[in-house]
Amino acid sequence: MLIEVRPAAAVDDAAPELTVLMPCLNEARTVGACVRAARSFIEGAGVRGEVLVADNGSEDGSPDIAREAGARVLHVAQRGYGAALLAGVAAARGRYVIMGDADDSYDFSRLSEFLGKLRGGAHLVMGNRFRGGIAPNAMPFLHRYLGNPVLSFVGRVFFRTRIGDFHCGLRGFSRDAVLGLGLITPGMEFASELVAKAALARLRIEEVPTTLRPDGRGRPSHLRTWRDGWRHLRFLLLFCPRWLFLYPGVALLVAGLAGLGLGVLAPPAPGTLPFGIHTLLYLAGATILGVQFIVFALLSKWIAVLAGLVAEPPWMTRWASSFTIENGLMLGLATFTAGLFWSLWLTFDWGRRGFGQLDPLETMRYAIPAITMMACGMQAAIGSFFAGALHFCWRSARVA
Repeated sequence: MLIEVRPAAAVDDAAPELTVLMPCLNEARTVGACVRAARSFIEGAGVRGEVLVADNGSEDGSPDIAREAGARVLHVAQRGYGAALLAGVAAARGRYVIMGDADDSYDFSRLSEFLGKLRGGAHLVMGNRFRGGIAPNAMPFLHRYLGNPVLSFVGRVFFRTRIGDFHCGLRGFSRDAVLGLGLITPGMEFASELVAKAALARLRIEEVPTTLRPDGRGRPSHLRTWRDGWRHLRFLLLFCPRWLFLYPGVALLVAGLAGLGLGVLAPPAPGTLPFGIHTLLYLAGATILGVQFIVFALLSKWIAVLAGLVAEPPWMTRWASSFTIENGLMLGLATFTAGLFWSLWLTFDWGRRGFGQLDPLETMRYAIPAITMMACGMQAAIGSFFAGALHFCWRSARVA
């Protein structure tokens, strides 16, 4: 189930400047120390602030311990790391929010650099554990040398940001800026969604070296290495269709068309590259898949724009008059018709020969590209109709 946080009323001048937000699920051994450390920072820095614990259904007395330590406790019925944080951000009273796990792996008494950068105009301030230092046994081997580096690299490439540690749990942000991002994911992938949407929205993002120490919970982490790693990667891929669909599609289409062109215009000869009918068949498959990938990329981006997940990109605005159902249908039907007439010509030529036995090595060299054109043209036409149906449903939903 997806949930969405809508911008709340503006924070008045008497409200706290800072909310230190901690998601909590059965953290009785550590939540008290975390709250006390955060309150120590707030009092020592002379900041108007509060500590808010978003409890996600603890059964070990964590909420009571948090209250006794001086925190305001928010009960969040929907389970999930993201669900707890989304509810916490919505309920926060501060202009700025600094969030971190309540497992004592981060030092909440040392938040001055985060607050300083937020006051300086940064919309999102990320901790970087690889620059600040990772204590022995603080991070599992796979997370430190495979999971976090790979996912952070993917995030930097996909979203064109320089963030070195995509999944640091200690981060600060402007509450209003984050509420405006339309965050929706209730699980661990919330960490990726926050950074991805902030980067896409061109928010100002900065980093602070952060030390990670072993947590003090005395029990296994809620994090599941492969499951949650896959959820993060899946979100990054789905949220950036150009890497999931567009770039592979363009590569397949270019390779397929180039190979089909060579196969038709330059029949195989002794000593040359053997672009025979079997090679052409695979090239046809690559071409069809390439078109399908590109159609999916455009549809995915269109769905994200209609749903308000991302802003309409400049190229879509610039070419809006060209991206119409009618133009898509004309392009698709023109391609389909060209392939159909090519097929009819091959049939007519066969008839002139008395419908006798065909030489497959010669005939299929032209039949394969003709069928490919028909398939690609129909894909483009169907994709255009589907995009039109999405737009119609979206307009109907807005009217309702």
